[in-house]
Amino acid sequence: MITGITEEGIKYAVRNAGNAVAYCALSVKAGTADEAGFHTGIAHFVEHTLFKGTARHDADYINNRLERLGGELNAYTTKEEIVLHATVLKKDIAKAASLLAEIAFESTFPEEEIEVEKGVVIDEIASYKDSPSEDIYDVFEEKLFAGSPLSSLILGTPESVQAMDSEELRRFRTTFFTPGRISFTVVGPLPEKKMEEMVRSISAKYRNTCACGAKCPERKASDIGDGTVFDETIDKKDHQVNCLIGGTAPSMNSEEDRLATILLCNMLGGPASNSILGRILRERHGWVYNVECSYTPYSDSGVAIIAFGCDGENLPKCERVIRRQLHLLQDRELSRERLKAAKRQLLGQNAISLESGEAQCLSMGRSLMCFGRISPDEELTAKVMAITAAKVREMAVKVFGDHKLSRLVYL
Repeated sequence: MITGITEEGIKYAVRNAGNAVAYCALSVKAGTADEAGFHTGIAHFVEHTLFKGTARHDADYINNRLERLGGELNAYTTKEEIVLHATVLKKDIAKAASLLAEIAFESTFPEEEIEVEKGVVIDEIASYKDSPSEDIYDVFEEKLFAGSPLSSLILGTPESVQAMDSEELRRFRTTFFTPGRISFTVVGPLPEKKMEEMVRSISAKYRNTCACGAKCPERKASDIGDGTVFDETIDKKDHQVNCLIGGTAPSMNSEEDRLATILLCNMLGGPASNSILGRILRERHGWVYNVECSYTPYSDSGVAIIAFGCDGENLPKCERVIRRQLHLLQDRELSRERLKAAKRQLLGQNAISLESGEAQCLSMGRSLMCFGRISPDEELTAKVMAITAAKVREMAVKVFGDHKLSRLVYL
């Protein structure tokens, strides 16, 4: 793998991997938490409307450019990033990378296209509201981070979307799509030097365009706070009860705490069927179809959530089991054998997930934005293996202690 920074200031990483398919991603360090001074949801709406036309090409050309070659063009927005990414045959990687840059730096946000896209996004908001198991996550974080930038809804509201216009979208792009906030990553079966030259050439092409941003407002840890503890039940008149239990967790920058929390959450409710809660609630008792424990670290905070859906009569039983298992993790340290098995499982899952070239490409971009570097696999392995039983217990208390747990139930 080769990493570096272009003369314009864009961080990049290229890696030779795979056989016939190549991947590229342009990641921007700006998301919903950076919307102060803009309408709520503008980061997500910018992501949508970047594809609606550039100074050189219309929306139809952009949306069909890679598809005609058998490739894919996509994007997503989170609380802290906007990511444009593409999958193509290796011979078409230069076309894909050039298109991502054109979309990022030359989009014109035509007013007529924006009006059409407003309907699409408002419909997307409605579809989330119609899905309690998805909507509950947004509402949980909105309440947990109340009063801070992390409380904002990624999709915005129908009212905020309707109020956006072309000028505001261009202002957001000009403010945040600047070299110091951008990473460009490529993974494919090509010589790394060749891919590096391609990225540098594309960056140089936009030397005067991508460096013209206004000064970005930087968020501070003090803007986030320690989170709000709440316990709320909302009647959704649904056939299934959805429940979230959780609270604030370590930030992206608290490495030792972050890695121990990842391990803890994976043990509690990771994707494997042998997770603690999955084994008891689903496999042993059949009270839930699915239970998971997720952890999302942000720059200045994080959130850890245990989520499950069940019949109403099983809700108290599920909650008792969850509290009991959390208390066990807080009251005593894991045995050496159990801790070793948990580490081995986590590292194995990570290695398998990164066999995907797309996953590698997106992970590389995220690492460059968050840490300014990409840790070698052996470094990550060493750090995970260094996690102690005492550290896991400490994080069980810090993250899932009764004094800081919030609860949201949709009936």
